[in-house]
Order: sequence, then C-alpha cells, then structure tokens
Amino acid sequence: MTYKGLRGMVSYDTMETIRNTNEWLGASARAMASYPAFAMIPHPMFKLLSAWGRVTERSFARMVIKPDWNIPPLVGEEGQDHLVYVEPVLTQPFGRLLQFRVARREPMARRVLLIAPMSGHYATLLRSTVKSLLPHCDVWVTDWRNARDIPVSEGKFDVEDYTKYVIDYIRHLGPDLHVMAVCQPAPLALAATAVLAETDPAAQPRTLTLIGGPIDPDAAATDVTDFGNRVTMGQLDAMFIQQVGFKYRGAGRMVYPGLAQLGSFISMNAESHTKAFVNQIFAEARGEASENDRHNKFYNEYLSVMDMTAEFYLSTVERIFQTGEIAKNEFTVDGRLADMTAIRDVAIMTIEGANDDISAPGQCVAALDLCSNVPPERKAQHLEPNAGHYGIFAGKSWRLNIRPLVLDFMDEHSADAEQPRRKRRPAGQVATDTGPGAPDDDRKLAV
Repeated sequence: MTYKGLRGMVSYDTMETIRNTNEWLGASARAMASYPAFAMIPHPMFKLLSAWGRVTERSFARMVIKPDWNIPPLVGEEGQDHLVYVEPVLTQPFGRLLQFRVARREPMARRVLLIAPMSGHYATLLRSTVKSLLPHCDVWVTDWRNARDIPVSEGKFDVEDYTKYVIDYIRHLGPDLHVMAVCQPAPLALAATAVLAETDPAAQPRTLTLIGGPIDPDAAATDVTDFGNRVTMGQLDAMFIQQVGFKYRGAGRMVYPGLAQLGSFISMNAESHTKAFVNQIFAEARGEASENDRHNKFYNEYLSVMDMTAEFYLSTVERIFQTGEIAKNEFTVDGRLADMTAIRDVAIMTIEGANDDISAPGQCVAALDLCSNVPPERKAQHLEPNAGHYGIFAGKSWRLNIRPLVLDFMDEHSADAEQPRRKRRPAGQVATDTGPGAPDDDRKLAV
C-alpha cells in the first residue's frame, strides 16, 4: 500500500471513528439521563441532556443508513388501495434501474425515467418527486450504489461510465420514454441522448427534461462553480480523496467520502442547521418531537450520505466545471464525440429556479442552444419565480407549478400527441400554496 493510500485510509477511518463516537455519546447521554431515579430531581438539565442524546444519536446514526423509499399506496378510481412495489429490473455493479410497480394497475401512457443525482445523497432524495408522478405515470429511477460497498475488483466508475449506464437504462426501457434528469446528471443525460441520436436513433426518448443542471456552469456563477474553478485537480485529490477502510466491502477503493461531503453541505448553511438542531433538542425536551415530524423527515434524508468513486468526483469537476466539455460540445464517451447537434427528434425542456444557488438560472437553459438542430417548437423552458434548488423538483413549486407543465410537455410530444388533452395549467398561470403546513422551498440540499 502506498503512503498516499495509507494516509487516505487513516483519514477515512478517523472520520468514521468520530461519527461512531458521537453516536455512542448520544446514546449514552440519552440512556443515563433517562434513569427513573433522576425523575425525582426536578431539574431541567436531565430532560435537556436526554433530548440532546436522542437528537445526537439519531443524527449520527443516519449518516450510514440508506433510507427506504416508503412509497404509500395509491388510491384507485374505485377507492381501492394499489400497493407500490419497488423492484430492480436491471442491476449493474455501480447502480440499478428500479421500477415502481403499482399493483393491479394497467400500464400508463406516460413512461418516465428519473435520473437521480450521484452527488452525495441517495436516489431517495427524489422520493417526493416519485410520489407526485406515480398517479399519472409509470416511473423508473436510477439507484446509484454507495462506492464504499463496491469491491475494487469491479473497476472504475467515472462520468463516461455514468453516461453509458444512462444509455443502457434508456435502451432497456425502449421507445416512448420520457427522461427527467435532476441537477448533477443533467449534462450527462444530455450527452447520453446525443450518443443515442447518432448511434441508435430508435432508442431515443420522446422528451428530455433537465431540471436545475449545470449544462454551462460558467453561464452564472455560484459558490459551487466558483469552488470548481478556484482549486486545481491536484488540490482536490490531496484534500478530499480518501481510501475506504477495512470495515466495508469496498476496502481500498479511492472515494470522495460521504461524511466529507456532508461537512461541505452543512457549512454552506451552518447557521440555519445549527438553529434547526437546537430547536429540535428543545422540542424533544418538551415532548413535542416525533419520529416523523418535519425536522426528522428532512434530516433523515439530508444526513444519509454515500461515497462517490474518486474518479467520478474528479472527472465531474474537471470535465463539467473546469474545462466545460458539455458547454463547448466537446464531451466524448469512449473516444467518440457526444455531439449535441445530432439531437433532432427529442423534445427538450429546461427547468430553473430564480433563487437557485446551486445551479443558477442560465446554467441549465444553455442546453437549448447546444441542441441547435432541435426545432424551436420542440423546445421549452421555464424559470420558476422565488424557487430554490430543492423546490424545483421536490417542493411546492414542483408540486403546484412545474409538474403540471412537465406532464403537459410530455403529452404534447408523445406518440399519440395528436389526440387532444386537457391542459393542467393555462400558460403563464402560477399557483401558490398558502395553506397550513405548506412545505418551504428554502431547505438546502446540494445535488
């Protein structure tokens, strides 16, 4: 083992030790402060200590747990529940294609492939997106595996491999498919479509919807793009790349650790996260917190992070952000140019949020200019006012305004598009959610 590898493994195991220790401290504080004897001492310190322990133990335990999909049954037209089964239909070393099969329901006209980001969180980040689409569509999703669980013998996985996986999934599902890519995979989904347009036109999707993705990161600067341009690849390798320890099946694999990513995520909004955790401790002490309250539902997903292969992380920064291969139409897959001008028959829609500080307005819509041979009537763009990054695919902006537009766009460019369909929302109309309990769009998830 090289010095760099040994140093990286020590760093990896040190982070895991710190996480494990904090989980243990939280469990110990919760148990110790909950002794029945302390109930005889009317001091709030014990309730606060127990509450701190519960919040701490739960938070640090979530960091190594893959969340469940927990998709509830759909209510049919006759009032019957239709259970939703999550089933793998294509399995590969670094990912799976999952189908959300609705029991006792005929196949839907709309067939949607959701391409989930590989940027630190699991595909379950799109749970609410899936739930909102299932009543109207048959849905599949890309389920990327945690790199720490993949043996070194399975080889590498970089942006070209990711693109080839997407191509395989689109081919597997066949024609009349609608593809949606959320954030990080947007440029690679565009490249996959370009490859299919040139090599296998019959396998092209009907529509491609790109949501908040960095097609041209230089079109509008953010903290993310600024960081990508400010550091060298050598610095990234030295600062962030570590080697998986012997605790996991991927021992020896070079990765960008999920715990390191989580630290970066939290540092972007440290004040709001600190406030949220302090408030949750007091809520626990008052007996007002619950397993599925708003805080726990959000942080169960936010804190569950996965490792990325080192080559995927580094090639993403270098080829998407630093050299801008997608933006310049210079991206290659196995030495072959993924020429965006080859796309002619796929309808393309871009979605951006006006307040998106991860992929700012201008970055995603650049795809429409790149696809210069797609007719104007097969292009669409939407800028959602007052929406942040999370809101455009999972918040109220998605649910009330964007989803209807996307479904209409799919219908307009489907095989049976000549059949008239009722529009879900008149052009230009924006809905608002002012009811009690409406979820905010300002939660920050870096995808």
